[in-house]
Amino acid sequence: MASCLTSTKNYTVYVIAHCSYPVRFTSGKIPPMSNEKEYLPKIAMSIQAHPDDQDFTVAGTLAKWARSGCKVISVIITSGDSGSNNVTKGADYKPALAKLREAEQQAANAVLGISETVFLHYPDGELVASLALRKELTRLIRIYKPDAVVTGDPAAWFYGNGYINHPDHRAAAEAAVYAVFPSAGTRLIFTELLEAGHDPHDVKRLYIHGNEKSDTWVDISATIDIKIEALKKHVSQSDTHEVDKWIREWANEEGKEKGLEFAEAFRVMILKNED
Repeated sequence: MASCLTSTKNYTVYVIAHCSYPVRFTSGKIPPMSNEKEYLPKIAMSIQAHPDDQDFTVAGTLAKWARSGCKVISVIITSGDSGSNNVTKGADYKPALAKLREAEQQAANAVLGISETVFLHYPDGELVASLALRKELTRLIRIYKPDAVVTGDPAAWFYGNGYINHPDHRAAAEAAVYAVFPSAGTRLIFTELLEAGHDPHDVKRLYIHGNEKSDTWVDISATIDIKIEALKKHVSQSDTHEVDKWIREWANEEGKEKGLEFAEAFRVMILKNED
């Protein structure tokens, strides 16, 4: 594996070149995929609030797309620098924790086959769907020109009666949705981007995970082991011994409606038909 780092004032991009994938498949090669059965973008962008968010939720889909030849860009808005309740740690630990969690995300993305990782370095736990954030995401969409963008559900406040959605998740999703539309494709929104040479780009499909009205199920039976392996890279966050059980149970539950052993479910907005 080879990597290179590009830094700007506002964000950091890690580019990883792969010559092989580090995960072995116990069932042999991943079966060939057909565009007749499901949509496979050529370029996709995942936009998430924290390191590990995509690996809990949409990593099986991203790994599947990457192995179909799709270029996948992972955008992580915060670096998870508030992600510790260790009583021995204080505010001075935040920079070190951010560095650690970024390294974990890079390792996870290498497992998934993601080609580029962009960290925007917003403060963890304080994220809002500001115009500045939407402009930054709009710029990235115009630069990378993804066919599909994957993010969470900005309208999701509660899941069941045991989980309140993290406000950073909702803020990241809201900014991502409105960066996709109307900002990325509208010429005279954020004209400074136009002046910088970032022409409008129309995203074809928006994949929203965690929506109560899913209409698209991606079969991740061939990539669930990869998803689990990626999630295990986030060792700073939890005991990983039960990850296999959790992820298989969740993916099995999501796939039941369509008779799939393991799936990730989305609400998909088709914003532009294929040529």
